[in-house]
Amino acid sequence: MTKTDNDVRRRQVPAVTRAIAILRRLARADEPLGVNELARELDMVPSTCLHILRVLQEEGFVSSDARRRGYSIDVGILPIANAALRKNTFATLVQAGLDDIAARFDTTCVATTLLEMQHMVVVALSEARMAFRLHVELGSRFPTLTSATGRCVAAFTDVDRKTLKGMFDRQKWDVPPTFDTWREEVEEARRSGYAVDRGNYISGVTVVAVPVFDAGGRMAHSIVAIGIKERVDKVGLGRLANALLELRDDLAARQGERTPVGR
Repeated sequence: MTKTDNDVRRRQVPAVTRAIAILRRLARADEPLGVNELARELDMVPSTCLHILRVLQEEGFVSSDARRRGYSIDVGILPIANAALRKNTFATLVQAGLDDIAARFDTTCVATTLLEMQHMVVVALSEARMAFRLHVELGSRFPTLTSATGRCVAAFTDVDRKTLKGMFDRQKWDVPPTFDTWREEVEEARRSGYAVDRGNYISGVTVVAVPVFDAGGRMAHSIVAIGIKERVDKVGLGRLANALLELRDDLAARQGERTPVGR
């Protein structure tokens, strides 16, 4: 009996999987993590974890802190990350539009790419010129249901209610909405084509997001505007949302992809 191409593609390579898990965990950490802590969190044998860390350190992807007896993500990974961002067609195409909206509405604008159903990563950004700015870093990772983009994910992907509830319960909010209220906002996003977070994720901050679909009609990215509530109210939330939708539709037209909602 021969294996199909699918079987070969799905075969796990434990060493690679573990190395990626270590890098992702260190990337999320605010301080160095020890071998035993990493091994426990990632369900690894400590000696295996240590061997992988040493290889990653030799390659410059992680660094060790002898004083604190821990490991941190290191700058060796930056050339790979930067190359990935430079070659991201979506990020390249969306940048000029983000710059335009950020300048017109004095908001911070970002574009994200979904990583399966667990995280989204910021692949492009343009910061507002106003004195008070909301700082977002290129390459930042967030849980999929975060803020307005999370409402888009819930509205435009096929995720069952039980799974959504579990993901929702793990979110961190400044002002947590109830699940029922959040679900109502998800339904409104499905009807209007865009989602709004009114100070839930960050108190006093309004976040507007629109979904971006791939050629198969699946949500693959989002375009997001982030601004102080008073400023967004002044420029008009509806105008801001329409600008994001127009940018999304322009990208879709240029790429020959679908915009199956709200337009």
